[in-house]
Amino acid sequence: MNITGKINVENPGSLSTGKMIKRRLQATKGWVSLDFKEIFLFKDLLYFLTWKEIKVRYRQTIMGMSWAVLQPFFTMVVFSIFFGKLAKMPSDGIPYPLFCYSAMLPWLLFANGVTKSANSLVSNAPLLKKVYLPRIFLPLSTIVSGLIDFILAFIILIGMMFYYGMTPTVNIIWLPFFILFAVCASFGVGVVLSALNVQFRDVRFLVPFMVQLWMFLTPVVYPTSLLAERWQLLYSLNPMVGVVDGFRWALLGVGSRPGSSIIISLLVVLVLLIGGVFYFRRMEKIFADVV
Repeated sequence: MNITGKINVENPGSLSTGKMIKRRLQATKGWVSLDFKEIFLFKDLLYFLTWKEIKVRYRQTIMGMSWAVLQPFFTMVVFSIFFGKLAKMPSDGIPYPLFCYSAMLPWLLFANGVTKSANSLVSNAPLLKKVYLPRIFLPLSTIVSGLIDFILAFIILIGMMFYYGMTPTVNIIWLPFFILFAVCASFGVGVVLSALNVQFRDVRFLVPFMVQLWMFLTPVVYPTSLLAERWQLLYSLNPMVGVVDGFRWALLGVGSRPGSSIIISLLVVLVLLIGGVFYFRRMEKIFADVV
């Protein structure tokens, strides 16, 4: 029988000294909240899991981390040809390649995080069965590792801005908030899908289709201003609407300052995050038995 839950640790400081520590596992029942004390105790493990994700992702690849730049760049090129040149999609007064690429970065941070975290428990099945660790670190580490790809691709975005003669506005101070916004949205969705994927293995087939559809429901290749004003608050129920619009506004000064739409998107993210964590904690007691 798989037992998971609270861990009582005597002398936690001994982790850094290599001394023996005693742990007592207590089975959990019903809905279980996140144990922040346990998270802090195992914080170094999150670092090593994240680093493992980065190394595995680019192991035995020809181009290495260049893929982190090539994926959004060539996607931007294709979208610019079909949506910018052929379909004449409006871009709020800025060059369409810059308009599209600036949205691709937060979107890929979210989408790749959701896709990889959904399969994180199943792909680490031997680890779940052999040792105890905070299971929530597995989906979280895949999402955090995506920040490396984001930073590399962001350097190209800065280069594109100088190429088109644009400089960041003072609104850039809000940029870290929108990056954190995207990470939280990805984590909230990812933990639910990772828990579901343990029980229902066809979830991994659903996730790519869901992510692809979600992108076209997000203002990546088109501006939010295309929608009638009466629909924009409903549209903001998609949390990535607030992330993408806010990211463009903070970096390029595009559009008006986010107002009610960003508040709605933020509330949706909080619901996803809190609900996702509680659902994950409720289901994790069966992970090692089912995976």
